[in-house]
Amino acid sequence: MKKVLHKSAGYVCYTFLGIICFLLAYAALAFIMANIPCNRSFKNAEDGVEIYILSNGIHTDIVVPAKNEYADWTNEIDLNNTVSKNRSIKLIGFGWGDKGFYLDTKTWGDLKFSTAFKAMFWLGSSAMHVSTYKSLKEGEKCKKIKISIESYKKLVLYIKASFLRNTENTILCIPNQHYGSNDAFYEARGVYSLFFTCNTWTNDGLKYCGVKTCIWTPFDKGILKQLPE
Repeated sequence: MKKVLHKSAGYVCYTFLGIICFLLAYAALAFIMANIPCNRSFKNAEDGVEIYILSNGIHTDIVVPAKNEYADWTNEIDLNNTVSKNRSIKLIGFGWGDKGFYLDTKTWGDLKFSTAFKAMFWLGSSAMHVSTYKSLKEGEKCKKIKISIESYKKLVLYIKASFLRNTENTILCIPNQHYGSNDAFYEARGVYSLFFTCNTWTNDGLKYCGVKTCIWTPFDKGILKQLPE
């Protein structure tokens, strides 16, 4: 019996040490990759489209004009899905993430182990959080950049491709889910994981359209620190 207990304790110890080593390696990788910029030559365009990268300290959104000559998001997003149904908006923000995190975890106190486990290990599904704004104020967690028209068109394609659609090519609203009066949730493509987070989605979108950002990051700071002033 003692031998069995001793063996079990050894397995537990090795498992614990393995988890600690994995987390340290993950943190080191995230730090290194976040400090390696890509699209280094990017500069704010003289003539183009202004977009924002908005962070709440953990999660980032890509915020774009609600309507311009290159994309009219009100044709894609039904503003009646928001509580306010406000049509006097100037900006619309997109954030991709794990559906369980988004819908079941309003505060950190609501976080369940099962939700976190599913999200970290490719077991959940994803959602798009869409928010509308009249304006945004630049600051430490809200960066404005100006990208070329061609870059903006690529960004539009990237965002549109992240929505799950029905056979009629309509995006699918998740009913009665809101954080406030000016947002709504939609079904999305892809699966959240330790290696593809909400911030990785933002980072990949910026890379795709040629904006200076980092090689890879699961965190918001890796994006914000690389953006041009």
